[in-house]
Amino acid sequence: MGGDTMRKHILKLFVFLVMGGLLASCAARKAPAPEAAFRPVDLNAKLSSGEYEQKVETFAVILDASSTMSEEGKFEMAQEVARRMNQTIPEMELVAALRTLGQSNTNETLLVYGPTGYQRGELESGISGVRGFGATPLGKAIEAASEDLRTTRGNTAVIILSDGKATDRTALAAAQEMKRQLGDRLCIYTVLFGDDPAGRSMMEQIARAGECGYFVSADEVYSSEGMATLAENVFLEKAPPPPVVAARLDTDGDGVPDDLDQCPDTPQGVKVDRRGCPLDSDGDGVPDYLDKCPNTPAGAPVDKTGCPLDSDGDGVADYLDKCPDTPKGATVNSVGCWAFEGVVLFDFDKYDIRSEAYPLLNEVVSLLKKNPGIEVEIQGHADNIGTAAYNQQLSENRAKAIVDFLVSRGIASYRLTSEGYGFSRPVAPNDTKEGRAKNRRVELKRLP
Repeated sequence: MGGDTMRKHILKLFVFLVMGGLLASCAARKAPAPEAAFRPVDLNAKLSSGEYEQKVETFAVILDASSTMSEEGKFEMAQEVARRMNQTIPEMELVAALRTLGQSNTNETLLVYGPTGYQRGELESGISGVRGFGATPLGKAIEAASEDLRTTRGNTAVIILSDGKATDRTALAAAQEMKRQLGDRLCIYTVLFGDDPAGRSMMEQIARAGECGYFVSADEVYSSEGMATLAENVFLEKAPPPPVVAARLDTDGDGVPDDLDQCPDTPQGVKVDRRGCPLDSDGDGVPDYLDKCPNTPAGAPVDKTGCPLDSDGDGVADYLDKCPDTPKGATVNSVGCWAFEGVVLFDFDKYDIRSEAYPLLNEVVSLLKKNPGIEVEIQGHADNIGTAAYNQQLSENRAKAIVDFLVSRGIASYRLTSEGYGFSRPVAPNDTKEGRAKNRRVELKRLP
């Protein structure tokens, strides 16, 4: 019995040692516990104070999710570093991208996010969704990131989170080529996870290839203060001190010194912009103090008083005029086209001209006689009661009736053509009696 008891104790001790070893191994692979309460340092105060200014317009993160990063919880720590950086970035307009490597056993890299307008929550989702652990094509990832950034603008930061292990010199060559492509606007920052000497050397060389930026270990940036230092160095820079200037002359008294005043003779009391030039609120080229039409729509041509041009003198400004060559004196509608508004030319289902329309038609006769070079197309229209074919014929008859009237008053027929449009071009709703009456109309179009 004593021997059996001894063997049982030895067996229990063996099992205890094996289990302890397994637990120690698992513990070694776990990610380091995050700070009890990581609180991102607020860098916005530095921006708002004017002491610092935005350094980059674009940034890209390359996150290594390869098999070597699965050792000792390095990948989980890299994900957490990426999250903490995302939480620390100050409020700025940025373009962002996230690319990973090692999400499969093939020599591939995956663009997870962007390049697009930076949204903190969307980048967080991209970081959290990264999985591994496959091959380590860091060179491929840097090459692909170069293509991602090819069409972006402004100063650019690339942040590489990796252990540098199982990485050959193609990664360094890719970083050097990225620098050649993006030039002085690129800085490369590398963050090392683990303590592999060869990996450290490679990550240091990649950072130096950017000629700005730097290498740092993950432990140095894991704390709130360490991460604030990294984010500040990547995204912000000291603002230049304001120049010290002596009191300067302001000859015209508009508040803009003479050495900056591009309009040095502004009349007294006229409001000016920062260049010292009179305000032009509607952007028509006529300053407000001379502008008699101060709310002209953008792009509308104006005269020297700032009022919209009316080249054909019909009372409708050129920017609204759909018939800009209407003869002077012609009666026009709200869009500047030669028409008979306010008079019903025809009764329902008729093409006999109503006598009420004679004064306007006689006006046309007079105008055409004064301008013998003008040729006109008479355009007939109908309301929508009846079939399309019937109304097409009715509109043609109405146009011809006007031609016949004008010819009967001495206008040469070769100067007149007629065309019918049925009910295809209404000027008023056809669901009321008044609207249908307006649509039973004739318009005149001056021919080139």
